Amino acid sequence: MSALLEARHLKKYFSTAKGTLHAVDDVTFSLDAGKTLGVVGESGCGKSTLGRVLIHLLKPTGGQIFFEGEDITNLKKAELKKNRVNMQMIFQDPFSSINPRMTISSIIGEPLRVHKIYKSKEDYRHAVEELMDTVGLAKRLENVYPHELDGGRRQRVGIARALALNPKFIVCDEPVSALDVSIQAQVLNLMQDLQEARGLSYMFITHDLSVVRHISDEICVMYLGTVVEKAEAKTLFTSHRHPYTHALLSAIPQPKVKKDTQRIILKGELTSPINPGPGCRFAPRCIHATKECFERAPELQEVEPNHFLACHHPE
Repeated sequence: MSALLEARHLKKYFSTAKGTLHAVDDVTFSLDAGKTLGVVGESGCGKSTLGRVLIHLLKPTGGQIFFEGEDITNLKKAELKKNRVNMQMIFQDPFSSINPRMTISSIIGEPLRVHKIYKSKEDYRHAVEELMDTVGLAKRLENVYPHELDGGRRQRVGIARALALNPKFIVCDEPVSALDVSIQAQVLNLMQDLQEARGLSYMFITHDLSVVRHISDEICVMYLGTVVEKAEAKTLFTSHRHPYTHALLSAIPQPKVKKDTQRIILKGELTSPINPGPGCRFAPRCIHATKECFERAPELQEVEPNHFLACHHPE
């Protein structure tokens, strides 16, 4: 099966007063239709920047993006508008990502107006009502404003807006991190139901490893702008190979801590993402690092079927 979305050596750099910030550096992956790719890592590792680059909220510095086999890296304004129909985003903060001066029905229907999907007002109104019903928003809420809703309902508004154009791919940028735990479960179940019904593909960005295990088919682990490990979700949790992945998984909260539970506390200096050196960026914090790790950056290679690792010492 050919990939719906593919990134090849994708890069995004920012110029700062101290030098060039490597937010996303040489990221390569592919995502099949109807699947979910989880992206995890510490805050500041480039997860959200990667998602924004993929849907052209940020222009890539280098590399290529392919959607359904077509190169969409450098689209013109008119082409980009057409591409928006297929690629959408659900943002982390459900309040700051929607216009507080617009009613709920206007927010959900805005993509339909911008792309002129419906000619008659009746068809437009019916489409908005159907979207509200799909995400579990009562019809009585159509004329209320965002500040009148709780966080869970506001995020449902964001999901409905992302679904309005019937996209094929959605970047989910920590869509449940700002919600209560009970509401998180409802929103996650909703997203999985929508994926099954509409054949959606997700990039699910999160720092919550319990959530990403529940929803993802494959998982990418990012560290300071680079992918250090990528594998199927089950494989990553049972047969992970990278020391950073091992440290992340050891930090997952457990309802009942066992006596033999070992938490890995990373020590050492964090490598600066501004003008980083030639070596592995995790080397200063890695207990297995050798001279080679500080001199040459490892390439992401397939160590087992569909299991990729960027490490000089995969054993």
